[in-house]
Amino acid sequence: MKAIYFLLFLIPIFISCDRPPKPSDSNYVEDKQGLSPDLRFGQLFIDVQTSGMFPDSKTFADAEPKYPTDQILDRYAQARESRWFSLKRFVRQYFALPKTEKSRFRADTSQTAETHIRRLMPLLIRQPEVPSSGSLIPLPYPFIVPGGRFRELYYWDSYFTMLGLKEMGDTLTIRHMTDNFAFLIDSFGFVPNGNRTYYLSRSQPPFFSLMVQLTANLQGDSLLVRYLPQLEKEYQFWMEGQEKLAPQIPAHRRVIRMPDGRILNRYWDDLTTPRPESYREDLATVRNSNRPAEQVFRDLRAACESGWDFSSRWLADSSSLHTIQTTQLAPVDLNALLWNLENTLSKAWALAKRKDKARKYKSLAQSRQLALIKYCWDPEMGFFLDYHHENRKRSKIPTLAGVFPLYFGLASREQASAVAAVLENNFLHPGGLVTSLTQTGQQWDAPNGWAPLQWVAIQGLRTYQHAALADSVQTRWIAQVDKIYRQSGKMMEKYHVVNPNAPAGGGEYPAQDGFGWTNGVFLALEKK
Repeated sequence: MKAIYFLLFLIPIFISCDRPPKPSDSNYVEDKQGLSPDLRFGQLFIDVQTSGMFPDSKTFADAEPKYPTDQILDRYAQARESRWFSLKRFVRQYFALPKTEKSRFRADTSQTAETHIRRLMPLLIRQPEVPSSGSLIPLPYPFIVPGGRFRELYYWDSYFTMLGLKEMGDTLTIRHMTDNFAFLIDSFGFVPNGNRTYYLSRSQPPFFSLMVQLTANLQGDSLLVRYLPQLEKEYQFWMEGQEKLAPQIPAHRRVIRMPDGRILNRYWDDLTTPRPESYREDLATVRNSNRPAEQVFRDLRAACESGWDFSSRWLADSSSLHTIQTTQLAPVDLNALLWNLENTLSKAWALAKRKDKARKYKSLAQSRQLALIKYCWDPEMGFFLDYHHENRKRSKIPTLAGVFPLYFGLASREQASAVAAVLENNFLHPGGLVTSLTQTGQQWDAPNGWAPLQWVAIQGLRTYQHAALADSVQTRWIAQVDKIYRQSGKMMEKYHVVNPNAPAGGGEYPAQDGFGWTNGVFLALEKK
């Protein structure tokens, strides 16, 4: 009898394993590798992501299959019919899960935060990858990852990381990262959210023109002409379909025809399905909504393109994620960034001796500036706000997105003074500037503060000679980051700026440390 029980114990193991096929090469390439993992693995992907097997949905999205897709799916179809089938065992047998990086690096809090960052930054550099069997898109040059669960290159994060590299004198890595983004534009026609196949339906805030400007400031303006093809391609990505706009068709993908006929932009995503990296979370959001699922999925994805995932600025009721309406808004930060791209293109074409092209982009920038001020400036609040293009009303949710016009010099001096007053009276806290004035439990809201927004606000205030307020924000932010570093030995993704002794929270995942843009902004501000 004991032998029989022992055999019964082994049966499920044999059935679930069933002698997996031998991969011919650990770095094999197949046509389906270009697909997002949800499309590539179909029902298997759905079953894993809805099972709750992994606390973080990104884990399986980043997993690398050990065998060809069709063989895995065939084995799955057979094995799942068994009463002894174990999904967890199947996944661990057929996929290599991403490793949680446990660096041998140990923080020494007796050293300064600056010294810590200079020691840490090289550990966040990744070398060009060999072709991956999973969702990772190989890049040709070294790059820096944010850290923690973020194991790949991210678009707007990278600009702020590059600010720190500049202070470290690492011009080569700055150039490599700029070339990686140029490579992505050449490959896909735009910069994806990150170098993963599941990010190929959306971008992030368009900071490539600022990366090119930073690189050109270090290596000469001739680089503006060198990157002209990629600057043009990115602009065409954001402006695709503008010729289709009319009073009867006021919006198409990322372009919006405003009531006066001028063009502004919005965040968008081409897909209307759950995000592979947040699959279970998106399904839960849709269950709480009475709106069409496809619309909710797209607005969730579009908010990820904004980088502000998630914030009260996108929510119809200012508090509930299922009311998200990202695609109905013309965001002030996005349009300020595109104004900068248009001006960069104008300068680049002038250097290329094409005065006609230079005039064209200068005119487009001027038109955008007029539209942004007309529709996003709120004279009663004295602040720049997102514009709801369907309701034809400005949002009532002030956020630090409203400082982007100051950062780029788009505002009048009177407008800048009004914004400065709102920042000082409402946004300024012991640890720096709070992201919004609303507490929703979302990470891009109160009480959190983020390094990139501190940088944009501080530099914007300095542009308009509000030096005392800029100094106050800078001093508070540096002190907050340094305080947490002294306590934990970590540079965090975000910070609780209202109560400097409390941890930051909110969002779909635990607070991450590393952290690329915090490192970069801290080093850059330390030198100011």
